[in-house]
Amino acid sequence: MTAFETVRYSAVVLGGGDPGDEFAAAHGVPVKPLIPVNGEPMALYVLRALHGSGRVARIAYVGPTTPEIEALIDLRVTDNGSLLGNLEAGVEALEAGGIRRGERVLVVTADIPMLTAGEVRDVLDSASTDAALVYPVVRREVCEAAYPGVRRTYARLRDGSFTGGNLFILDPALIGQFLPRLREVLAARKAPLKLARLIGPGILLKLLMGRLTVEALEAKVSDILGVQARALITPHAAVGTDVDQGEDLALAEAYLGCGKAPV
Repeated sequence: MTAFETVRYSAVVLGGGDPGDEFAAAHGVPVKPLIPVNGEPMALYVLRALHGSGRVARIAYVGPTTPEIEALIDLRVTDNGSLLGNLEAGVEALEAGGIRRGERVLVVTADIPMLTAGEVRDVLDSASTDAALVYPVVRREVCEAAYPGVRRTYARLRDGSFTGGNLFILDPALIGQFLPRLREVLAARKAPLKLARLIGPGILLKLLMGRLTVEALEAKVSDILGVQARALITPHAAVGTDVDQGEDLALAEAYLGCGKAPV
């Protein structure tokens, strides 16, 4: 059996961005994933990790590219201007090329340059294959141990404090079922009353008080989206550490430049 016969994943890499992004403009590039990290676009590090994992058969890249990026992707997709629009366009591009029965799609942002091939492999090998959506999360202590001083946003649950990952896994056959509800949730995220109605006041109160468990949150998300959703607690800090500002970029350059990153 060859390596490609064992691969059950394709990937959508979200490499688009806001054309008015001041962070990108300050580095002379149109979007954040093209900002250089030690002389190379940060998106290149992500693409190399996907290739090196031995688990990803095809890659659809959404957003502007460079010749180096083009060499590592199978499909180039135009930036649609929104996260979910780009996600949907990337999955549609993969489907147009033919998705095999049972194949799953890894969706990853192009701004996590510290991600490694081994970490991609471990996340995919650890993920449930029964859920329509698998979302990795990272414990606060894991992030702070790996990258002292790093600033992330954490949710306090009964099981600990977690930051969300910058990748997730989905069943492309079910995306049409949960995408409309996911749009609704994202649209309500800055409207507390609307979000409370979607989540439910009891769940929201427990979340605010740090009394909600990961299992209960999984159940509620599954109920809202209408499909089975699962959280995956991963020990890999890079999954939850994106480059959003200058201090993140300095961290990535120091970490990768010193050769600290594992294979």
